[in-house]
Amino acid sequence: MEKPLQRVLAALELLQSHSSLSGAQLAELIGVDRRTVRRYIVELENFGVPIRSTRGRDGHYALMPGYKLPPMMFSNDETLALSVGLRVARDLGLGDMAPAVASAQAKLDRVMPAQLRRKIGDLNAVMALDLAPPRAHSGSEFFAEVTRCASAGQTLRMHYCALDGSVTEREIDPYGMGYLNGAWYVVGHCHLRRGLRSFRLDRIQAVQSCPKSFGVPVGFNVLEYLRESIAALERTHAVVVHFPQAEMAVVRRAIPSSIGKLTQKRGHIRLDAQADDLDWFARELARLNLAFDIVQPKALKRALVAHVQRLLQGHG
Repeated sequence: MEKPLQRVLAALELLQSHSSLSGAQLAELIGVDRRTVRRYIVELENFGVPIRSTRGRDGHYALMPGYKLPPMMFSNDETLALSVGLRVARDLGLGDMAPAVASAQAKLDRVMPAQLRRKIGDLNAVMALDLAPPRAHSGSEFFAEVTRCASAGQTLRMHYCALDGSVTEREIDPYGMGYLNGAWYVVGHCHLRRGLRSFRLDRIQAVQSCPKSFGVPVGFNVLEYLRESIAALERTHAVVVHFPQAEMAVVRRAIPSSIGKLTQKRGHIRLDAQADDLDWFARELARLNLAFDIVQPKALKRALVAHVQRLLQGHG
């Protein structure tokens, strides 16, 4: 299929999924200029698609009410994008969605050309994803309800099973969902604890929407909160490392927020972290192209020395 025809069909799909779009919006979404958009609209009208236009410098376009489009069609690139998306969805630990993912892929396989089907088969055979394996499978029923409440700004009530097996009933304002280190989390304001909290989706036993609404704090970042909160969890060893004469921006690029908290001090950057495995932490420090001083614990210094010795001996 030629690129211009793909863009004309893309304009039709966009008009189908929006009540109205301006010429500028269509141009930005399709990746063309406004004059080209007007030409696409004329081509669609020549194909018999009834489009309602409003006059003006930019103009707005909409399909006439009641117009029914023919069955859905996908270009080769769109089909490939869908298959990659389904491949990712299969590996994200939502066990109940596995049949739906398999069914959707089967429908695509049934209608796509043989050449494209082979191409997607080759892609799945060689494609590797940098996703942490799911620690537990979560139900899509809770996933759907939590995401709906988060999108609508609606408080939800849930029964939550903690790590020690205790179950509490609590209301939360779900700000969003995040996938990190092989688990799905819902992050939001917990009315019981009166503060921000994160909850593993696979530990939720029941959810129910409440007739209450809320607003998400401006600029709130779900993944950033998850990384920082998980990094701050108390573990076997409290770690403090100094980066002398370093710039915060440089250290931030080298140290993910999931490892620990960085603080600007006079003459150095301080890293506060928690670790169960000091050998792993030593390896993470050794890969840095930064000067650093280990403040505590002394066992981390010994682990770092041992790691460097193994490297020198060719065993690292």
